[in-house]
Amino acid sequence: MSKIDPELKKKLLKETQAPFKGLRRILWIAFTGSSFLGLLIMLSKIAGGNEIQQNNLLIQIGACILFPFLLFLDRNNKD
Repeated sequence: MSKIDPELKKKLLKETQAPFKGLRRILWIAFTGSSFLGLLIMLSKIAGGNEIQQNNLLIQIGACILFPFLLFLDRNNKD
């Protein structure tokens, strides 16, 4: 009936169910790394005696929680 290889068909169906999954995972990893690096810099400024705004610190901590959580939600249970 169909001349498409079954493995290719399976891969294409998987891609239609979750388009751009690889790109999303790369972005979540990049955003996670950036948020943790930003938090590290903020904590080093605090340790050095500089004052920072509490709102900025809370935003950075929120990003450190949000992006790994989004990466966790975007995982594939079958992989």
